Amino acid sequence: MSIYVGNLSYEVTKEDLTTVFEEYGTVSRVSLPTDRETGRPRGFGFVEMGSEDEENKAIDSLDGAEWMGRELRVNKARPREDNRGGGGRRFESSSRNY
Repeated sequence: MSIYVGNLSYEVTKEDLTTVFEEYGTVSRVSLPTDRETGRPRGFGFVEMGSEDEENKAIDSLDGAEWMGRELRVNKARPREDNRGGGGRRFESSSRNY
């Protein structure tokens, strides 16, 4: 299972998050998604810990806590929904000669 950490400062690094969450147990993985086009952080991340008990302690302690000037949102990550929807344009070949 994974923990969602929202409302992060754009200055936060993986090392920063690791340090904060290590107070509650073993951190096995930290992910900070970035914008595909700009490469800038998106203001949220995911943390995986060694056990569910450690995750629960971290969530209980950090949800709503102020860190780096922001009030954190920390909860269990929900599975990602596939909402790609196919809203893009669809190009079909035509027999026209241009």
